[in-house]
Formats: sequence, structure tokens, C-alpha cells
Amino acid sequence: MKQPPRQRSLKDERDQQIDVQAKSYALEFMIAATQVFTIMCLVKGNPAWKGSLSLLFFGAAFSLFYKYQQYTAKPYRQIGVFLLLIGIALLIWFGITG
Repeated sequence: MKQPPRQRSLKDERDQQIDVQAKSYALEFMIAATQVFTIMCLVKGNPAWKGSLSLLFFGAAFSLFYKYQQYTAKPYRQIGVFLLLIGIALLIWFGITG
């Protein structure tokens, strides 16, 4: 007897939650690794700490922008813009001075 073709299951809400949690979990490890890298660069006197630190500010800013989209509370957007400007300034400083 032939078996009917196996139907592909559609992603449901549980699958979406697992995807979001996996991305969040991975992001937490990337943040921790970036922090360690920044401290290592500072200790060794490597100027890459500026670029690495700017990534942390970018991450914090975009996290606040997402919260602003969900809650529409202005402080999230205002602090996010401030952190984004700090991140851009650090990245430009790193780009100019090396």
C-alpha cells in the first residue's frame, strides 16, 4: 500500500515563540562576548574597543526602538536615539583614529 504524502506542518505560535527565544538567547551570548572583547581590547591597549563598544550601543538602541514599536512610549524612542547617537559617534571615532 502506498502511504499518503506527508503534509508539511505550518509554523504555529509555539514555533514562533521558540524562534524568538532562540534569537534572544543567541543575542545575549553575543552581547556577553562583545563585552569581553571590549574589555580585552582596553586592557591590551587596542583601539578596537571603540568599535566594539559602539556595537553594544547599537544593540541597546535597536532593542529600545523595538520596545517603542510595541508600547509606543516616547522615553523608549528618546533614549534609543541617544544611545544610537553615542554608537555612531564611537564608530566614527574608531573609523577616523583607528
